[in-house]
Amino acid sequence: MGRLLLIILVIVAIVLLWKAFKPSTWRRNAGVNQGQAPRQVKGPDDDEEFLWNIEKNRFKRRRAEEAALQEEEERLKRARERYATPEEPKEGPDEKPTEDS
Repeated sequence: MGRLLLIILVIVAIVLLWKAFKPSTWRRNAGVNQGQAPRQVKGPDDDEEFLWNIEKNRFKRRRAEEAALQEEEERLKRARERYATPEEPKEGPDEKPTEDS
């Protein structure tokens, strides 16, 4: 009885596999695959890696410009502090203004 049940299960499995993968499905699946052309890059604006590299380069350039601008501002600030005209000494209670007239 067990052998008969095993033979019936094997036959059912073969029938199901044949229906799922019979030669007529090969042609049908081949037609579906041929209908969809593989994605091709037609120009640089379609290439995601190219667009990402452009964006990275823009970001790096913008950061470099900002750093250069900040460095220039710091340099100008130090130059103003270094070459600023010294304040004239204030007259205190001990000092009296001298007049030559």
